[in-house]
Amino acid sequence: MREKPRGRAAQRLETRQRVFDAAVAEFRRTGMADADIGAIVKAAGVARGTFYFHFPTKEHVLLEVEDQEEVRIARALTRFLSTPHSLPAALAETIRLVAALEQRLGTLLFKDLLAVHFSPTRPLTEEWREHSVIILVAGIIERAHADGEAQIEVDPFHSAVFFLLGLYGLLSTTTAAEHLRRQVLDSYLTTVLRSLEPR
Repeated sequence: MREKPRGRAAQRLETRQRVFDAAVAEFRRTGMADADIGAIVKAAGVARGTFYFHFPTKEHVLLEVEDQEEVRIARALTRFLSTPHSLPAALAETIRLVAALEQRLGTLLFKDLLAVHFSPTRPLTEEWREHSVIILVAGIIERAHADGEAQIEVDPFHSAVFFLLGLYGLLSTTTAAEHLRRQVLDSYLTTVLRSLEPR
C-alpha cells in the first residue's frame, strides 16, 4: 500500500487539486479558449505562477480531466462486463457511459475534451493502444467474434477505435433535443451491430 503524502508534498497536492477544480469550473462556464487564468487562480486562492507550475498550459488541465474520466468509464464498463451480457447490451452500455460523460462535464467542457483528445498538437503523445476504454471495447468485439455473435473484417482493436470515433463524432456534432439525440444514438448502435453481424 502506498504511503499517503505528508507535509509539503501533501500541501502541494492539495494546492494542485484546488487549482484543477477551479480550472474545471471555469472551463465548464466559458470553455477552455475563453477561460480566464486570473479567475481560476483567484477562485483557487493562489498566485498566477502556481497555475503554470502545476499545469503548463490549459490543455494540460483537459488531459487530466480526460485521464480521470477514462478511468471512471473503464471501471464502470468493467463492472458491467463482469456480469453475463450480449454484444448489443455491452455496446449500448458503452454508449450510455460515454454519453453520461457529456452530461457530467457539460457541453462546453466535453467538446473541449474531444478537441484536445484528437488534436495533433496535444501536449503529450500517447499510443491509442494504452487507452483502457478502447481496450475494453476491443475485448467486447473479440469475445463476440469468438462466440459467433459477430463477424469482424478488421482487427478488433481497429473496430473498437472506429466505434468510439463514430460515437464521439456524433456526440460532438449532435445538438438536438435529448429524445432526438437518443434516437440518433440508437440508430448508430443498430448500424454498428449490423456491420458486425455474422455473414
